[in-house]
Amino acid sequence: MSTSPSPVASVPARAVRAWCEHGMVWIELADGRQVGVPTSKFPRLHNASVHDLAKVRVEARGKALRWEDLDEDLLVEGIMAGRFPT
Repeated sequence: MSTSPSPVASVPARAVRAWCEHGMVWIELADGRQVGVPTSKFPRLHNASVHDLAKVRVEARGKALRWEDLDEDLLVEGIMAGRFPT
Protein backbone atom coordinates (compact mmCIF):
# COMPACT_ATOMS: atom_id res chain seq x y z
CA MET A 1 0.00 0.00 0.00
CA SER A 2 1.32 3.40 -0.95
CA THR A 3 0.60 6.62 0.86
CA SER A 4 1.35 10.16 -0.12
CA PRO A 5 1.64 13.17 2.14
CA SER A 6 -1.44 15.27 2.55
CA PRO A 7 -1.40 18.51 0.56
CA VAL A 8 -1.39 20.56 3.78
CA ALA A 9 1.69 18.76 5.11
CA SER A 10 3.65 19.43 1.93
CA VAL A 11 2.91 23.17 1.83
CA PRO A 12 5.44 25.18 3.84
CA ALA A 13 4.06 27.48 6.51
CA ARG A 14 3.88 31.11 5.42
CA ALA A 15 3.46 34.07 7.73
CA VAL A 16 1.09 36.84 6.75
CA ARG A 17 1.60 38.85 9.93
CA ALA A 18 3.92 38.90 12.94
CA TRP A 19 3.96 40.82 16.19
CA CYS A 20 5.37 40.66 19.69
CA GLU A 21 3.49 41.10 22.94
CA HIS A 22 3.78 39.95 26.54
CA GLY A 23 7.13 38.22 25.95
CA MET A 24 5.91 36.26 22.94
CA VAL A 25 6.56 36.32 19.20
CA TRP A 26 3.25 35.74 17.42
CA ILE A 27 2.85 34.65 13.82
CA GLU A 28 -0.36 34.52 11.85
CA LEU A 29 -0.06 31.92 9.11
CA ALA A 30 -1.66 31.99 5.67
CA ASP A 31 -3.96 29.14 6.73
CA GLY A 32 -5.35 31.23 9.61
CA ARG A 33 -3.47 29.62 12.50
CA GLN A 34 -1.74 31.81 15.05
CA VAL A 35 1.40 30.50 16.69
CA GLY A 36 3.17 32.01 19.68
CA VAL A 37 6.70 31.34 20.88
CA PRO A 38 8.37 32.89 23.95
CA THR A 39 11.04 35.46 23.11
CA SER A 40 13.22 33.66 25.67
CA LYS A 41 13.78 30.95 23.02
CA PHE A 42 15.85 33.46 21.00
CA PRO A 43 18.90 35.07 22.65
CA ARG A 44 18.76 38.28 20.60
CA LEU A 45 15.08 38.77 21.33
CA HIS A 46 15.05 37.76 24.98
CA ASN A 47 16.51 41.00 26.35
CA ALA A 48 15.30 43.31 23.58
CA SER A 49 13.13 46.30 24.38
CA VAL A 50 9.43 46.31 23.61
CA HIS A 51 10.17 49.08 21.10
CA ASP A 52 12.74 46.95 19.23
CA LEU A 53 10.56 43.83 19.31
CA ALA A 54 7.69 45.78 17.74
CA LYS A 55 9.79 46.38 14.63
CA VAL A 56 9.38 42.81 13.32
CA ARG A 57 8.75 42.44 9.58
CA VAL A 58 7.54 39.47 7.56
CA GLU A 59 9.93 38.90 4.66
CA ALA A 60 10.83 36.42 1.91
CA ARG A 61 7.19 35.90 0.90
CA GLY A 62 6.23 34.87 4.42
CA LYS A 63 9.15 32.51 4.98
CA ALA A 64 11.06 34.68 7.45
CA LEU A 65 10.78 37.24 10.22
CA ARG A 66 13.27 40.10 10.43
CA TRP A 67 14.27 42.54 13.16
CA GLU A 68 16.65 44.95 11.44
CA ASP A 69 17.78 46.84 14.56
CA LEU A 70 18.46 43.57 16.41
CA ASP A 71 20.11 41.91 13.38
CA GLU A 72 17.86 38.87 13.85
CA ASP A 73 16.25 36.67 11.22
CA LEU A 74 14.04 33.69 11.99
CA LEU A 75 12.68 31.16 9.54
CA VAL A 76 8.98 30.44 9.93
CA GLU A 77 9.60 26.81 9.01
CA GLY A 78 12.17 26.51 11.83
CA ILE A 79 9.79 28.02 14.36
CA MET A 80 7.02 25.66 13.28
CA ALA A 81 9.40 22.68 13.57
CA GLY A 82 10.49 23.74 17.07
CA ARG A 83 14.07 24.48 16.03
CA PHE A 84 15.46 27.16 18.32
CA PRO A 85 19.04 28.41 18.91
CA THR A 86 20.93 26.68 21.69
